[in-house]
Amino acid sequence: MEEVALRLKELLFPSIADVAVVSVVHGSYLRFPADVPSGGRSVVLQLKVRRFTCGNSDCARRTFLEQIPGLTCRHGQRTERLRSTLAAVGLALAGLAGARIARVLGVSVSRSTVLRLVDALPDPEVATPRVVGVDEYATRKGRHYGTVLVDIETRRPVDLLPDREASSLAAWLAERPGVEVVCRDRAPYFAEGAATGPPQAVQVADRWHLWHNLSEAAERAVTQHRCCLRTLVPADPEPEPEPGPEEGPPGSRWPTGHRFADRTRARHAAVHALLEAGHSRRSIQRQLGMTWRTVKQRADAAAPEELFTGQRQNRPSVLDDYKPYPDDRWNEGFTNAWKMWEEIVPLGYQGNYQRVRAYLHKKRTSPRPVTARPPSPRTVAGWILSRPETLTEPEQLQLKTVRTHCPELDALTRHVRSFAVMLTQRQGEHLPARLDAVRQDDLPSLHTLAAGIDRDLDAVTAALTLPWSSGAVEGHVNRIKMLKRQMFGRAGFALLRKRVLLAQ
Repeated sequence: MEEVALRLKELLFPSIADVAVVSVVHGSYLRFPADVPSGGRSVVLQLKVRRFTCGNSDCARRTFLEQIPGLTCRHGQRTERLRSTLAAVGLALAGLAGARIARVLGVSVSRSTVLRLVDALPDPEVATPRVVGVDEYATRKGRHYGTVLVDIETRRPVDLLPDREASSLAAWLAERPGVEVVCRDRAPYFAEGAATGPPQAVQVADRWHLWHNLSEAAERAVTQHRCCLRTLVPADPEPEPEPGPEEGPPGSRWPTGHRFADRTRARHAAVHALLEAGHSRRSIQRQLGMTWRTVKQRADAAAPEELFTGQRQNRPSVLDDYKPYPDDRWNEGFTNAWKMWEEIVPLGYQGNYQRVRAYLHKKRTSPRPVTARPPSPRTVAGWILSRPETLTEPEQLQLKTVRTHCPELDALTRHVRSFAVMLTQRQGEHLPARLDAVRQDDLPSLHTLAAGIDRDLDAVTAALTLPWSSGAVEGHVNRIKMLKRQMFGRAGFALLRKRVLLAQ
């Protein structure tokens, strides 16, 4: 307000030095810009500014208004202080939440206006980073992705790209020859883009992704040898069944005196007695008050035991020739019906999934002796991937037992722990020797991992040698998810880029 008062004083009492200026004054003009609220109440300034005539006869603008530096701008309905305040609110909260907070503070503004103020902010001037981190973020998960670039030394984002193509990353790096290190995950498009960019830049793979890939390979290896985990459970002798005093005929599941069994036997005897007397099935249906299906079942069964659950002769099934494979997989602990159906289809099975599901459901619901179950492959893989000193004594003992009875899992444990030492102690020079040792053992999942590392050997070696990592980039990817959800359907690329780069 003091600045406004001084300006009004100058307008009312011009000095001698202002005589030349007053000679070109065309008139005055009243402006009412909104200012920052005070005490929760809105503030509007009343300014009387001068209008000047242009001395250039060729100029299209005959008059123009003076501006008060730091307070007004052309065509501005708000002071610069209020504009910057609303822009800061928009950067932090986006449009709808920013408009709500502005109303609480005493400024009535729409969410679209808040977003326009954010969009009008100039892009920050960022120096070329020496170490840059690259990762993808999803604008629409599974369909459209972009690229975020972060200065690893300052941990601040430097730019956003609208896609994750190798050409876009290569063009961005080519414009900044000062980049010396590129931290990335093992995605092929980032590897190709970094290789096409500045040739002097060193590529560094992310260590977390390396350990994650090793964890997945270790779990697959343990799953392939899940039968070796049964050594952790002692075999219990099966108890011999003792004959009861009320057992029925041989092969019968139901004892005598059971209501369902006695009724079934009586109806079976009545149906067969009438058949022997020469009655037709339709006549038997009318005399006994049974349905045609019930009479047919009793007449076709030679003995009543065939009518009891589990005692009837099963019809031929397309699954009969393939039952040994599901039985073996079931004994190994594999119980997923859909996956098992997918595994037996290449073997020639032409039946549907429901038949396999029913067969496994019968196994699942059949009475079995209660015995201790061996640990799951994920649990054993967790023991292998953990530091030995963090395991409890029972876990160490069980892992030792598994390694004793399974040479493949023993070799897997040795390889995982040697890789962990390389990862934590930055011994990248030992990587080729470790990969050769992996290929000498019968571990297909680790062979696949070794082949992938060979294709990206320089970046992986740099990750196991240099201190740089992509951890800061992963944090900004999570932050982008939050900013994107704040803006609902208004998260266009241009606006999202403004908020990522300016809302720090």
